[in-house]
Amino acid sequence: MPDKKTENPQNQENSKEEVRLQVFLAHAGVASRRASEKIILDGRVAVNGLVVTELGTKVSSKDKITLDGKELSLEEQKRYVLLYKPLGYVCTQSDEKGRPCAVDLLREKYSERLYNVGRLDMFSHGALLFTNDGDFAARLSHPSAEIEKEYVVESSLPLPRYLVEDFKRGIRVDGVFYKAKDAEEINSHKMRIVLVEGKNREIRRVFENAGVAIRNLCRVRIGNLELGQMEPGQFRDLSDWEVQGLLKLCKN
Repeated sequence: MPDKKTENPQNQENSKEEVRLQVFLAHAGVASRRASEKIILDGRVAVNGLVVTELGTKVSSKDKITLDGKELSLEEQKRYVLLYKPLGYVCTQSDEKGRPCAVDLLREKYSERLYNVGRLDMFSHGALLFTNDGDFAARLSHPSAEIEKEYVVESSLPLPRYLVEDFKRGIRVDGVFYKAKDAEEINSHKMRIVLVEGKNREIRRVFENAGVAIRNLCRVRIGNLELGQMEPGQFRDLSDWEVQGLLKLCKN
């Protein structure tokens, strides 16, 4: 297992050290390390003209690395961006169905390849993080980080009286256990929910299991970052202290 110094591509150009291919992709702003592994397994990456699908492959600054035929290079400028994702946008780099992608809202300002840390489904809106820092993304995305995500959910019908307490105790739906770190009823049709696990469509599945239709679902906070007065489609760079604050909140 290489040590962290060996795996830091920022030292690579001077030291000629080799790093794992997925680490290079992450530091080139392609995707997080975990997502980069799938990209490699899908046969989309070539090293010196040869397609590589082995995750243990080592590369250095002397190698020519391409993704879908386009040459990659390490990005020196690290970006950390908070976007208010509007409704109707998907969290992918491109969409085969032609739906708008959240990252498209950032492309005009940022030349770096940015990818989302975590997701929001097409019918949800709110806080979404983007970065080209693979280590940052991997740490925040790991379940052991336990970064809080706060949501405000509005229902079409009155909320069942038991739902808040059941969600805090934990609910099993189709064999999957869902548990909110915190939840409270704001009014008969609105609930505030704090999650730390980030399981796929967790809130929607819990509400569907209770027979409640969701009218609006907005993520208003990620860790120490709040939407505040931001409007859908707006975005801003994080300050250094906000980035460090997020990392300090990680429990991994």
